[in-house]
Amino acid sequence: MPDIQIYLALAVGAYLLGSIPFGYLVAKIKGIDIRTVGSGNIGATNAMRVLGKPAGIFVLLLDALKGYAACVFLAPLIYNWISPHLSGFAPLFSSLPEIARLKYETVTGIGAVLGHNYTCWLKFKGGKGIATSAGVYIALAPWALLIAVAAFAVFLLATRYVSVGSIAAAIALVAAVWIMTPANLFLCIVTTLLGALAIYKHKGNIQRLIAGTENRFGQKKEATK
Repeated sequence: MPDIQIYLALAVGAYLLGSIPFGYLVAKIKGIDIRTVGSGNIGATNAMRVLGKPAGIFVLLLDALKGYAACVFLAPLIYNWISPHLSGFAPLFSSLPEIARLKYETVTGIGAVLGHNYTCWLKFKGGKGIATSAGVYIALAPWALLIAVAAFAVFLLATRYVSVGSIAAAIALVAAVWIMTPANLFLCIVTTLLGALAIYKHKGNIQRLIAGTENRFGQKKEATK
């Protein structure tokens, strides 16, 4: 029972961290409601199109930082605070077996991505989770992430569609995690679910790709939804 409570606390804390809508806030500072322009998405790609490259890169880094911070900082912080209250004496997070730490970190990673994708501050409408997921996997599986980033770059350069690169990266990350960490079934399953969620969040982009109306990278923004 205490373990379930710890997982719940980690998930809720990470969700709240992930739910900070940096793209929306940065645009709001500039007097723009990013939900009403471009693709209407609060993520870094739309921020880059609407606000320019510097602001877009800033949003990208902040969104990625949410995922990384959830795993590396928030997981041990919440565990070290709540575990002694539930079970009396408890080992510090850093002294737990690696597999136990990874499970806790994975749960916080899930929470951060869900917080970004379905932020409670914007009526549960958020981004697509690509940058936040990247931050999570910098912490959990950096080599698998490197393969995903390479896939993103190849498909972006080949097609000039950010959405195609993002979908390719999601698929590559799932494949890389299964190949490189097959013993960690929990991480493999979670990565598969997050990859499916990332592709699902691109359903609008997929429809526009089929219709031939998707914006290419560097193309002048259009008011598409």
